Amino acid sequence: MEILIPIALVLLLPVIFVIVQYNGLVALKNHIRDAWANIDTELKRRYELIPNLVATVKGYAAHEREVLESVIELRNRCSANHGSVASQASDEKELVGGLQRLFALAESYPDLKADQHFLKLQQELVNTEDRIQAARRFYNGNVRDYRNKRESFPSNIVAGMFNFPSEDFFEVESAVRETVPQAEF
Repeated sequence: MEILIPIALVLLLPVIFVIVQYNGLVALKNHIRDAWANIDTELKRRYELIPNLVATVKGYAAHEREVLESVIELRNRCSANHGSVASQASDEKELVGGLQRLFALAESYPDLKADQHFLKLQQELVNTEDRIQAARRFYNGNVRDYRNKRESFPSNIVAGMFNFPSEDFFEVESAVRETVPQAEF
């Protein structure tokens, strides 16, 4: 009987280890899903602001149709993209570029720059961009923690046994990130 206790411990310890590692990986995976939901919420907020901003600019810059239509098309494409993180990041980069062109266009119209409705929409968009950036940092932090656990020994053995997939960071090129629209007058 006394010999059964050490044998049971030797058999039980690996099982406990696998359970703890598995649960840790699942918890990190769920943190990633939650963080992505936060990004998605902020992106939807941006998508709702863009048509109002474009409509305001249209009244002042009706002959700048190409830029306005491009921003709306990019907004619609981003809003409809529910694919991989990499795919959404690619579309988001293009949308930010389109918004930069829209704000550059607004610089050509002094009356538009002074319009209170435009200023409010622009400030809301800037606030939303800041919130997207914060949500992206939170998401990427969770991805980093998950990747560390998934790729570190010995938890990588459990991750491999249960096919825990790799997760992508939500990245925006630094040139785009550094030129996010700012309200400067």
